[in-house]
Amino acid sequence: MVDVDATGVVAGAAHGGLAGATVEAPAGRAGEAQHVCLDCGAQVHGRFCANCGQPAHVHRTLAHLGEEVLHGVMHFDSRVWRTVPLLIFRPGRLTREWVHGRRTRYVSPLAMFLFTMFVLFMGLSYFPASHRSDVVGEQALATVELARRNTDLANAEAALEAATTPEAKAAAQVRIAEAEKAVESASLKIGAAAGKAGTEVDADLAKQLSQLNIETGNKKLDEKIKYKLKNPELALYKLQQAFYKFSFLLIPISIPFVALLFLWKRGFTLYDHGVFVLYSLTFMSWLGMVLAIATRIGGPISGLAWTILPFAVPAHMYFQLKGAYGLGLFSGLWRTWFLLWFCGFALVLFVLTVTLLSA
Repeated sequence: MVDVDATGVVAGAAHGGLAGATVEAPAGRAGEAQHVCLDCGAQVHGRFCANCGQPAHVHRTLAHLGEEVLHGVMHFDSRVWRTVPLLIFRPGRLTREWVHGRRTRYVSPLAMFLFTMFVLFMGLSYFPASHRSDVVGEQALATVELARRNTDLANAEAALEAATTPEAKAAAQVRIAEAEKAVESASLKIGAAAGKAGTEVDADLAKQLSQLNIETGNKKLDEKIKYKLKNPELALYKLQQAFYKFSFLLIPISIPFVALLFLWKRGFTLYDHGVFVLYSLTFMSWLGMVLAIATRIGGPISGLAWTILPFAVPAHMYFQLKGAYGLGLFSGLWRTWFLLWFCGFALVLFVLTVTLLSA
């Protein structure tokens, strides 16, 4: 069972309550080792209470409060400094150590993956956006405004049909005229936002996309796809956000592909493959973040990042496979080759799944 380290959150809350109690009734200097547990009153011999597990050192410093915040997120302690270098340079050993039960010294693979996805989402959300991203955001706001104006127009037309007196009809016609102007203005905003960075889709291309014969067997899904193709920039923006939300689906999609590589080998379980997948996805996410930052910086740094990427991915896969499963040179190489193809298949399945879910 994968250790999610969820107890870190509970531990943070317990430490917070204890800090409040020590402020009201101070007992010793900050960080001083206690020979009697302040929680249960038992005698303490060593670093922790043998009865309830509370540390003998009760910290009362502001620096430790910051440590508790990080600790509550993913046990950000000495285990991180052991885990990160191994994941980068010796991923096979890290995977093997965790699978074989030597886990107290490392951060769990699921905690690493979830925290990485959190950092990836937050980083890309608050990283200085390019002008193109700003334009897509403006298009999204303009599209929302257009939908609201169309709703006002529909309500005004309904009011005109329901009007029974000349005064009510005249008022409804005025509302219709104002709503039509608002709709036209919102439509112009969408075009202006697209034109700022030259992202406006060519009219012929937009026409071709709107006339595509979409037949998925589901009439409602076909209509949604055709509607999104009318504004491909906005659809792409929403799809990108959906990738972050459904990134956890990469885990169940990837595990069967890794299991295929070891069908005839005994001694390996789906849990072992799950640990391999989690650590591997975490490293690939780090690589993606580095690549995104380097691309934003541009220049020789971006060129260097794109040059290293084609070699870093297969090299990391090879050494993780070889070390985690105890493979030889040839066995590791052919499995790495097939794993690269399997990653492509898994990525296609992930994109299709997310597209269907977001549609």
